[in-house]
Amino acid sequence: MVEDQLRARDIVDQRVLDAMERVPRELFVPDGEQHRAYADAALPIGHGQTISQPYMVARIAEALGLTGGEKVLDVGSGSGYQAAVLAELADEVHTIERIPELAEEARENLAAAGYDRVQVHVGDGSLGLPDEAPFTAIAVAAAAPGLPELLYGQLEPRGRLAVPVGGRWGQRLEVIVRSPEGPAIVHSVPCRFVPLVGEQGFRG
Repeated sequence: MVEDQLRARDIVDQRVLDAMERVPRELFVPDGEQHRAYADAALPIGHGQTISQPYMVARIAEALGLTGGEKVLDVGSGSGYQAAVLAELADEVHTIERIPELAEEARENLAAAGYDRVQVHVGDGSLGLPDEAPFTAIAVAAAAPGLPELLYGQLEPRGRLAVPVGGRWGQRLEVIVRSPEGPAIVHSVPCRFVPLVGEQGFRG
């Protein structure tokens, strides 16, 4: 996976490549999908949600530019996989999931994989975690119709927000830096994610 799907497709941050190699992806996919755990694809995890394609997880992680001491928010826990990768790269990771059953599965998966220090929250991810803000970086694993203003507001100065922005069926992964002049988009690539459902996302 690391060589063929990531390094061969322009993921160059060695810390990200090492993190992707260390996290046991098979622990974050349902039993019926074990044989495809390392496939170059998003996989269903129940409740209409997916575990993101390895390449997109790595792309988001690389775009955040983490060096090890950061406080990070992961929006859309799903099965917990992206939070685990971020835990390899940052000092403190919070992850939020709107579906309680998935949040509990993520908590169990993270503990089984040795990432029980990741703090799993249940709630509307589009609203972030104001009580834990500010964050150095925020990763959103679901598509928003526009810039989630409340998430952007929970960044520290020069903090980075990686979020797919667009319609339900196609988006661009945007990396937005909090600057004194306002949101600065520094990176954008085509992508496709499940919708971010919530007050600052899609409705239902």
